Amino acid sequence: AWSKLKSADGIIVPGGFGNRGFNGKCLAAEYCRKNKKPYLGICLGFQAMVVEYSRNVLGWEDANSAEFDENSAHPVVIFMPEIDKETMGGNMRLGARNTKFTHKHDDGSMSIAQILYGGLDVVSERHRHRYEVNPEKVDEIHNAGLKFVGRDESGERMEVAELPRSEHPFYVGCQYHPEFKSRPLTPSPPFYGLVLAATGQLKGHVEKA
Repeated sequence: AWSKLKSADGIIVPGGFGNRGFNGKCLAAEYCRKNKKPYLGICLGFQAMVVEYSRNVLGWEDANSAEFDENSAHPVVIFMPEIDKETMGGNMRLGARNTKFTHKHDDGSMSIAQILYGGLDVVSERHRHRYEVNPEKVDEIHNAGLKFVGRDESGERMEVAELPRSEHPFYVGCQYHPEFKSRPLTPSPPFYGLVLAATGQLKGHVEKA
């Protein structure tokens, strides 16, 4: 499995539930981050990016999601307060929600995610999750370099994170599920961006945007 990951031109780490394989997702995120391999994290794959970055860049060795370790001193992903832990399935943050692109990178450049969405300030994408990035940890992670460029309308929920193009060709994660609105002739922007990056065409696409 590891040799297949290394040989791939781009990696998707998708959503999921439960502890099985989560540390492997974090290792995949770390490998892609360090080796500048195009990476797209979706839902739990987005949260894996945050956990990995917190462990290996901020030095919070026990950083984790409260889903997997409720006793972590650095719970960078937490259970959403309005959700009931005892009720599964429909008791989640579901359906279409707006994401606002709120932050540019430190050099003033627009986020790659926003560019892929045609420069729109607000996009609507569908959700299905019960855990979120801990609002109390956002500023420290963001200021350390993993930029939370897209947030919900309240500014409290993190929706899109990425590394700047000056550091990585394509390292993007989203809390929502872009696959729910992707179509063969109108691919979802995050997937389109991953394919462009994996085939060496992203830079040219951005220059034309």
